[in-house]
Amino acid sequence: MRLAPSILTADFTRLGEQIAAACDAGIDWIHLDVMDGRFVPNISFGPLVVRSLRPLADRYGAMLDAHLMIVEPERYVADFAAAGADLITVHAEATPHVHRAVQMIHDLGKKAGVAINPATPLSMVEEMIDQVELILLMTVNPGFGGQALIPSVLDKVQRLAALVDDRPVEIMVDGGVHPSTIAACAAAGATVAVVGSAVFGPQPIPDAIAALRAALAEAPPVR
Repeated sequence: MRLAPSILTADFTRLGEQIAAACDAGIDWIHLDVMDGRFVPNISFGPLVVRSLRPLADRYGAMLDAHLMIVEPERYVADFAAAGADLITVHAEATPHVHRAVQMIHDLGKKAGVAINPATPLSMVEEMIDQVELILLMTVNPGFGGQALIPSVLDKVQRLAALVDDRPVEIMVDGGVHPSTIAACAAAGATVAVVGSAVFGPQPIPDAIAALRAALAEAPPVR
């Protein structure tokens, strides 16, 4: 399983330093939670932050993974692509034309993902499995960090893994992932885990990442 630290919980006065520490510890995905205050009850940052992180990502060969929790994401995918995002994920609930949004992302030369919230059925993304590189299942209600993982979503992860089968599609979980929950996510079939406070928290970043990997090493086989 890949770890994708979310900068949402990082110390923005030390953002470059903390991301560099994560990359030095072997992280190669950087998760960017973009919020507009409409689709979710919070506001985070926009393309300028993505642009500022591009040189750092290039230095480490890391991927910038932009998760657009915004209404009408198709209005902004070009801006995030131009800013340097490598993978852009849009919410199926946020646009009436998710297929069109995904086509736009691919036309801009980027990888595309589609996300759904905990109460949204898999049927919302089932027809997109062959059209995207990633499907993101929110394991908390989006908008704020530090929430507890909703256990019932793990069944949805397992069902999605069965649908994806051997297709080259990453299954990402986002929310409430830490050493006591990450093994269950991996066992259900998730291949990428967004981690926020579990990495950018009180303990040194390398130690936090080591704890997550140690928990993964004890995970049971994927069902």
